[in-house]
Amino acid sequence: MERGPEVFAGVAFALFGAVLLVWTGVCARTGAPVADGVARPVATGTALLAGVVFLVTGCALLAEL
Repeated sequence: MERGPEVFAGVAFALFGAVLLVWTGVCARTGAPVADGVARPVATGTALLAGVVFLVTGCALLAEL
């Protein structure tokens, strides 16, 4: 059975989640806005939550292999 799509999806989700977490951390540390037109705590919290969800989903997909 070919597992190409599962591997691609797992790597894409995990990579996106990790990069989103790093980017959000850098923005929060430097004081740069995380999202335009959104309150800083809401934007930071939402981005962190999304990053964790994507990272966990990607890791779960890769763990099933």
